[in-house]
Amino acid sequence: MIFSGSNLKINSTNILMKPHVKVVCAIIHKKNKVLAVQRSEKMTLPLKWEFPGGKIEPEESEMDCIKREIEEELKIEIKVGQRLTPSYYEYPNFTIELIPYLSEYKSGNLTLQEHSRFLLLNKDELKNLDWAEADVPIVNEYINYE
Repeated sequence: MIFSGSNLKINSTNILMKPHVKVVCAIIHKKNKVLAVQRSEKMTLPLKWEFPGGKIEPEESEMDCIKREIEEELKIEIKVGQRLTPSYYEYPNFTIELIPYLSEYKSGNLTLQEHSRFLLLNKDELKNLDWAEADVPIVNEYINYE
């Protein structure tokens, strides 16, 4: 790599590469239901559904990131559990590595800070939503997870 700055990269053949983001997400269980959140109209991928989470900051662990992001976005605390298989997806303007964690709701009143809606669903209802493309493999793995 010749140049790198703020996720903009140019490789050794001078080809501009898309920004790459590393994101963690939480599959949050609350009273035998699963939390899904809908992106607002102002966000990238407007009105798509996703598991909540966010970008990992430099020097931040995946665990610290997911706890911080859930508290910032939803105003709740979670207990982070098992890591599932990451999803890699190439959108038109960026690529994403999405790292999912099974989680349990601990405390707090769920208050959306960025998203437009949330749903608490049974596992088999998840397929009915219009998911962000990077979340689809995670939804499929989770539905088949015992």
